[in-house]
Amino acid sequence: MTVSNAPRPSVSNGQDLSRRPGIEWLIGIAFTLSVLATIGLGITYWLGGQPQVEGALLFVALGGIGVGVVAWGKYLVPQGPYVQERHELRSEDLEREAMHASLARGLHQVQRRSFLLRLLGAAVGAFGLINLFPFLRSLGPVPGKSLFLTNWKPGSRLVTASGRVVTANDLEVGGILTVFPEGYENTPMTAIDQVVLVRPATTDLVTRPGRETWGPRGYLAFSKVCTHAGCPVGLYQELTQQLLCPCHQSLFDVLTGATNVFGPAPRPLPQLPLYIDAEGVLRAQAGFDEPVGPGFWERGA
Repeated sequence: MTVSNAPRPSVSNGQDLSRRPGIEWLIGIAFTLSVLATIGLGITYWLGGQPQVEGALLFVALGGIGVGVVAWGKYLVPQGPYVQERHELRSEDLEREAMHASLARGLHQVQRRSFLLRLLGAAVGAFGLINLFPFLRSLGPVPGKSLFLTNWKPGSRLVTASGRVVTANDLEVGGILTVFPEGYENTPMTAIDQVVLVRPATTDLVTRPGRETWGPRGYLAFSKVCTHAGCPVGLYQELTQQLLCPCHQSLFDVLTGATNVFGPAPRPLPQLPLYIDAEGVLRAQAGFDEPVGPGFWERGA
């Protein structure tokens, strides 16, 4: 069989694709703008975000990649169409060599523009990296030890919700008061810092061994956060000397360290050790010796 005398494959417009400095500059600028816009988008989002600025930067980041890729494909890649008429599937050796040479020229065009390839990789990589920011920034701060600690420290003065300092003369026997560590009565941590202060007697009270000094002049302080579901324990029954959680009816005996005597609460309310300073002000000896509230470590047990 013979092959017809068809023209050899050629570029239809006859343009020299090996030299396009203006287009290369345009593509390089587009990729560079995309990288810079992506970095700016990440910084803006990390600092709190501004929708209008973020939208503009996102437009530039995506537009830069799009313009660069389209211009590269349109102006720096050999263009067709290629016409070759033949009557058999297998090409002649000369035609196969011509095809190999054409492919080699295309590969050479890509290889000699390695700088643009690197810029394209940087633009796409930076935009891919920016997609991790919502996971890193929007999850909020790392909790650290905040699930185990409150703002009660050694020497913290007991204050009311209005900031008034609590003294040893504030409560009569049978009285109850909600108190906070001084300086934290109106903060996001207020809920976990709440303490219910009761006075079952006027003499020092010992609720458990090792707590001989925790109840001066009959004052006892316990976390107000119920160990069952985190509801506020705000009711005090003077006759039975018990604290009541109104949500699920858990009862805590204050004279035995707020041990749970009824209801679903799984453990006692943590007790805050107290002392009375020379001015008669109630202070904390230290923070709680155990985490307050419903224990996440106990869930699923």
